[in-house]
Amino acid sequence: MIQFIKTYRAFGIGYALIIPIFYILDLIGFLIIPEGQMSEVLIYAFFWGTVLGLCIHFSKEKKQMILKVIGLISLFIIAMKIDSAMALPDNPITVVLLTAFWLGFIYLLIPNFVKKYWRLIAIVYAAILLYFLSLRLFSGDLQSYLNNRKELPFYLFFLPMPFLFLLWIYEQWKWVQKLKADKSEAELSMLRSQINPHFFFNTLNNLYALSIKKSDEAPGVILKLSEMMRYTIYEGKKEWVALEDEIEYLNNYIELHKIRYKKTVDITFKQSIDPNLKVAPLLYIILLENAFKHGVETLSENAYIHLKLSETQDNIVFEIENNFDPLESHTKKGIGLENLERRLSLLYKNKHKLHVTNTNAVYKVSLNISKHA
Repeated sequence: MIQFIKTYRAFGIGYALIIPIFYILDLIGFLIIPEGQMSEVLIYAFFWGTVLGLCIHFSKEKKQMILKVIGLISLFIIAMKIDSAMALPDNPITVVLLTAFWLGFIYLLIPNFVKKYWRLIAIVYAAILLYFLSLRLFSGDLQSYLNNRKELPFYLFFLPMPFLFLLWIYEQWKWVQKLKADKSEAELSMLRSQINPHFFFNTLNNLYALSIKKSDEAPGVILKLSEMMRYTIYEGKKEWVALEDEIEYLNNYIELHKIRYKKTVDITFKQSIDPNLKVAPLLYIILLENAFKHGVETLSENAYIHLKLSETQDNIVFEIENNFDPLESHTKKGIGLENLERRLSLLYKNKHKLHVTNTNAVYKVSLNISKHA
């Protein structure tokens, strides 16, 4: 809002200056401000304040724009002079010139909108002008026209304005939504790139040790690691993936970790869910990483990780529980969990719930996401 005010402050200056200018011109007798007609004075003040604001706004940017503003003002003055000199009710020449003036004025304010919808605007105003001119010039003499018109042609010229204004507001709304979507997508891309790579480095080190020992486990490790890297690089870029692919990714991660540890770790992964459901990729891996990093790796024995993936009528429910050594744990929230919370707010907005409990050296996380996000 502050940036908007700074960008268009010239119009505020124009509105602030035009009233004193009016009274100075009235004081020196250049114009006469009618008494008791404040609404009319405010309409003229708004118009000329906007014109003055345009001059100030574009004076710092484009001299060509100033010339356009001067040209429009000249067109308006010419139309008024012709109307005054000919003294005809609903003078066709004046009406055509004023229509050109208003359309030119709108073009100065919102050029991109006018360029996009110029055909629609041209058709609407061409039809109105043709109707007015046929009524004004071919309905008989002037008195017959004045008896029949009932002010209708005058209001016709302003009738499209509210609809065009609403269309312009809709265009601005779409533009803002697109900016938000682009911003969200950029943030998601950044967050995906922050998936912790330490696991891959550790696995490569283990693979190196297995290759030296010429272990039979080495080919299996290579295959699982390759599948995980492929999933992270290619599937991780997608907006949605099948839940069964996410489950396979988690299982590969668990299997590779089992190879790392010499100690016994109780790991269970229960699933009672439709594997064809769609979810955002790489959501659960962050919670599983934390369970290994801050749980299993802090304990020398009796470590466990219990995972459960289930569904309700509307939600996909992921639960993970692990124990840890309270002497080696820290309470500060890690970047991985912050990453997850930010991704959830972008992807699922108000359609998710992340609940964390940390009691008696047991860490539990429950993540509910909507099936219909």
